[in-house]
Amino acid sequence: MHPYIGSGPYCYANSLAMMLGPAAPAPSIIEVLTGSPFGIELIAGRLPLFDPYGWDPDQGLDDTIALLGWTCQRQGADDDEQALAMLQERVKASPVLAGPVEMGMLRHQPGMTGPIEADHFVTVLEADEALIRFHDPHGHPYATLPTQDFLAAWRADTIAYRATPYTMRSDFQRVREVTAEEALHAALPGAVAWLRGRDDLAVPPDTLGGAAAAHRLADLVTCGLDPQVHAHLAHFAIRVGARRLTDAATALTGLGLDRAAAVATRQARLVGSLQYDIVAGHTTSAAETLRQLAPTYDELATALS
Repeated sequence: MHPYIGSGPYCYANSLAMMLGPAAPAPSIIEVLTGSPFGIELIAGRLPLFDPYGWDPDQGLDDTIALLGWTCQRQGADDDEQALAMLQERVKASPVLAGPVEMGMLRHQPGMTGPIEADHFVTVLEADEALIRFHDPHGHPYATLPTQDFLAAWRADTIAYRATPYTMRSDFQRVREVTAEEALHAALPGAVAWLRGRDDLAVPPDTLGGAAAAHRLADLVTCGLDPQVHAHLAHFAIRVGARRLTDAATALTGLGLDRAAAVATRQARLVGSLQYDIVAGHTTSAAETLRQLAPTYDELATALS
């Protein structure tokens, strides 16, 4: 098992780390606490994500904040006027974690000119009627956007899992002292539940999880991926999936859970190896990798149990 150090699309983990300040564990630990490494899903039978069936970052953030011994105020708004007033009031006291936002509407990022149905999270520092200033963990500290452009992104009309428009978290308070190790131990039952498939969540029709999702994705790869799905895998899903699993393996090793860490490492190697095959069009080997990946989710649940 070799820990990974480098860039990656950890927007909500990095944003939460900024909110918690010096008390925050590393973003790699935060990502594991969200539960994101513990599964695979195929949304509506076509969109692959290397995260658990029914999981989303919004739920993951709430779980992580509680596991780390913090509370915060979570709010939404009905329209631009209410959202801006809420943001201006909250940001006077401290930064605000805003998201999900529609990444394609964040026009400070090169090439972003309209919705792409991709979620993102940022830390807002200042807000007025003309300009929003924020730390964008996608590589843009002290980024700015015209207020109306930011509000359009923050409304998150295209993000299917959003609970409310203009979701924000503020007024973070530490209510108990929790070490990163203690939080990780407390997160293990949740990880097993994600791996085994929770039935208490609303998911889109035809969404698959676990081994069934991996086998179905292998079939889609063999038959030829839709160009949009191919781009999603090549530019985002594989690299974030491999990193999540690598970070999970590192965390599990730190807890002395060597058997589980070995399974997570094998998963990380399999997912990571998909990058070249998908980009290069090697569909046979990519499909075989996914079929090898399929049984590992049950194996990891057993090891963690």
